[in-house]
Amino acid sequence: MAACVDKWNPAYSCHRISRSIYRFMPDCTITASTGAAVNGSGGSCNGGDQVWEELYGEAQADAEDEPLLGMLYYELVLSHPSLEAALAAHLSAKLCIQGALPQDALRDILVGALAAHPEAIRHTRADLLAARDRDPACAKMVHCFLYYKGFLALQAHRAAHALWSEGRRPPALLLQSRASEVFGVDIHPGARIGGGILLDHATGIVIGETAVIGDDVSILHGVTLGGTGKVCGDRHPKVGDGVLIGAGASVLGNVRIGAGAKIGAGAVVLRDVECGTTAVGNPAKPIGKKAAPSLRPEEQPGVTMEQRWSDYVI
Repeated sequence: MAACVDKWNPAYSCHRISRSIYRFMPDCTITASTGAAVNGSGGSCNGGDQVWEELYGEAQADAEDEPLLGMLYYELVLSHPSLEAALAAHLSAKLCIQGALPQDALRDILVGALAAHPEAIRHTRADLLAARDRDPACAKMVHCFLYYKGFLALQAHRAAHALWSEGRRPPALLLQSRASEVFGVDIHPGARIGGGILLDHATGIVIGETAVIGDDVSILHGVTLGGTGKVCGDRHPKVGDGVLIGAGASVLGNVRIGAGAKIGAGAVVLRDVECGTTAVGNPAKPIGKKAAPSLRPEEQPGVTMEQRWSDYVI
């Protein structure tokens, strides 16, 4: 096995993918694997925001094709000047509590959190592109933005994590609680999650406080990234770039899932999984007969969504 550097621990021998599909450039531009560039800052950087422009155009087309949707699309997309403004309005409408948590106040919290942490909104754009590119059921990014609870729960987490990192734990926990109630996805605000993430279907996903997830990862419904008991401190999984985790899988404890690994549906992972390896079963074990090849980022399981058995093991 070739020596390599771990994303979280230099002593851990796991290949770190050299780049993700959506690379965050110094000028806030996201460069896709196709070479297309989109602005990732909602107007805070020079140039156009192609993700927002495309989503906005999709909303206009849907509203014209289906007049019944005109008011909905206007309120949630077409009346807003930027992706982050539309996202804050959409989430606040979903998560507000009548008589206790006004929509306007919640929208202000979301706007402030996202504005203070531009990496969160850059990741949001990468998440939209990931849904469009990986999910065959996602014909348009605007459909993901409006209707996909995995996407919305993840964006609520991004705002909650921004608050958590500022020491504002009560509002962060409030967002976590409301997102869990509304979307059925429970992500602790302390968890660190990269960009280009797809939570497919998403119902029942649980991600613990000290979990770390890299870029270009795809996670299906019913997945748990949890602890193993009452252990305190760093106690949750670390998931590398380009990983695919199948439906109903549980990854428990401070274990590492190497870049480009594939976790089979229903697997229970209690030990580290090497890069490029397919692990299945309870307890999960690596399967395969030959060394995993060196895959380009766009060939990683988290991007291709290829869930069939792989013949590779390290």
